[in-house]
This record gives sequence, C-alpha cells and structure tokens, in this order.
Amino acid sequence: MNKRNFLKSVGLGSLAIMQPAIPTLSASAKTPSQPARTARHRVWINPDAKDTVAELKQRYAAYKKAGIGDIFFEEDSEKHFRAAKENGIMAHRWIWTMNRGEKELLASHPEWYAKNRKGESCATKPPYVAYYRWLCPSKPEVVNYLKEQAEAVLSKDYVDGLHLDYVRYCDVVLPVNLWTNYNIDQSKELPEYDFCYCETCREKYKEKKGIDPLDMEHPDQSPSWRKYRYDRITNVVTNLAQVAKQHKKPITAAVFPTPDIAKRIVRQDWTNWPLDSVNPMIYHGFYKEDVSWIGEAVAEGVNGLHGKFPLYAGLYLPDFKGNMDDLEKGIRLALQNGAAGVSLFGSVNTNVLDTLKKASV
Repeated sequence: MNKRNFLKSVGLGSLAIMQPAIPTLSASAKTPSQPARTARHRVWINPDAKDTVAELKQRYAAYKKAGIGDIFFEEDSEKHFRAAKENGIMAHRWIWTMNRGEKELLASHPEWYAKNRKGESCATKPPYVAYYRWLCPSKPEVVNYLKEQAEAVLSKDYVDGLHLDYVRYCDVVLPVNLWTNYNIDQSKELPEYDFCYCETCREKYKEKKGIDPLDMEHPDQSPSWRKYRYDRITNVVTNLAQVAKQHKKPITAAVFPTPDIAKRIVRQDWTNWPLDSVNPMIYHGFYKEDVSWIGEAVAEGVNGLHGKFPLYAGLYLPDFKGNMDDLEKGIRLALQNGAAGVSLFGSVNTNVLDTLKKASV
C-alpha cells in the first residue's frame, strides 16, 4: 500500500504523519529577519507514469512560477525528474528508510527486523498495519544495506538529492486524533508498540550501561535507553549523509512536527542530524490543533536547530479542507516564525499555487 493511501485510510504514516522538499538546500536558508519573498517551497509527489511530457512541462512551469524550487518524488521516474529539472526545479528521490517491507528482504533477512518489548518481530507481526515492517538500526548489516540503497539512488545523474522518510522507529504513541482508529488508549507506552528490543539492541545497550533493558522495571521511562535509540537512528542518518556528501548532493528528511514530539513518539532526534535541510510534517489536524499551531511548531523547530540548517514546514493540504484563507494563514505563520519555505502534500491545484504565491510576498 502506498503510504499516502494509508494516510487516507487511517491517518498514520511518516510524511504520513508523518509525512511529503530541497535545494542546494543550504543556499535557501532563511532567518526570520529575511523577507518572505526569499522563500523556496517544496512539494511531495508520487509520480504518475501516465503523465505526458507536455503535461509535466506545463505543470512544473506553474510550480516554478508559484515559488516551488524542489520536488520530492516517491518513485523513480526519469521522465518526471527531468521535466522538473528542465523547469529549474530540483528533483529529489524520496525513499522509505527504516520501514522496509519488500518481500525479498523479508524472506532473505527476517533477522534484520525490529522486535517490540514483548519480543514480537516486525517481520512476522507488524504493528498497526501490515506494511509496517521496521528494520533494526543497531545492526551493521542494516546500515550497510541502506547505504547501498542510497548509493544506487544518488549515482543517477537526474537525481539531485536524497530525501529520507520513515527514518525513525515505529510510532510508540500515535497522535491523539488516531487513537479511535485503532480503539486504543496510548496514554502510556504499550509494549507491543515499543521498539526495538532485539538481541543486538539489548546487548549493545548492556555493554554501555551494564543492564539489559528487559531487566528494568520501567524501561520505557529510562532516559539512557531512550537516548541509545535516538543515537541509533542518528547513526543511520550520518552514514547516509556521508554517501550524499560523496556525490555532492543534498540530503533532507521528512520528520515529525517538533523536536519534542519526534523524540517522544518515534525516537527521532532530528535537530542533531547532519542534514542540508529538514521538513517537519506539521499536520495540525492529526494533533487536533488549529492553524496557529503551525507557527508555534515552526518556532520550536527553528529554535532547536540554532541555525544548523533550514527548516521547511510540511503542510498537509487535506487538513485545510479547501479553505485557502486558512492555508494562506498557515504559510504566512510558517515564514514569519523562521521557516525557509513550506513543503506541501496533497492536491496542488491552481488555487493552492495562487495562495502559495500570495502568502509568500
């Protein structure tokens, strides 16, 4: 199932929630004191093979005119990538990172998959939905595999950069708006969603701290056990960033909306990642927040980054329910609070493009 389809059905995901940008990203950095017209926006797209070159030329010309400088493509389509590039838009390959459910991989390396606190493996008992198959970031074999995947993507001349999604652990706690979807109360961390407790993770943590996490009375409350897992994901990003650097291409990531939320519910410590830019998925509807929260979330992220790299506010267009005034407000709030631009996921139609232009000046 495509991640966005999952989004539609249950509202979860990575960009899905997490949920779908990127230039010579460092060049597009912007501080709150800079004028909003310097914004360079982005979109997340799953390319349609049926699109013609003529259609793409017209579409991407309109994107460029509206201020969109980067596109994250969820599938490899040379036709789409080159059409974007010909219109002056950078084309990035958007990949799933830790959530990898390919049948061949499951069959050949089931031992690479993460285990929850009950000892259940994602290879045989995926949490929430069938395609949630999370790899364990502590295993060197997994890191090497992901580096090979990054190398294969970045070696293509029409790919301008690498965009990471699902670069995290499984959601130990879902946004509150999704609890009813599963008839679940996640007021506390439940063992069946708490990852990873495989032998590799437990042994490596024990080497550092002298105790097996499963021997703790409340492992979910251990700061050092949490940090161990933050650091394992950070190590994956660091390794992939090295591959991108070798190709002299930018690396970016779609992450959860704020540093606090990201660490608390998916073990992402994204303010400490070696990226060229970041796209927090500030999907206000998932968290039962109003549009003003977009500005608050952006401010928290920008403050947490301390200028390390630019932040692009990920906006989920269906959350605005077609209200272009609210969308304009959300874009303006993002820019006013320090975002270098916004990254859009959803139907980018003429109304959206007009609103994007209007809000950026």
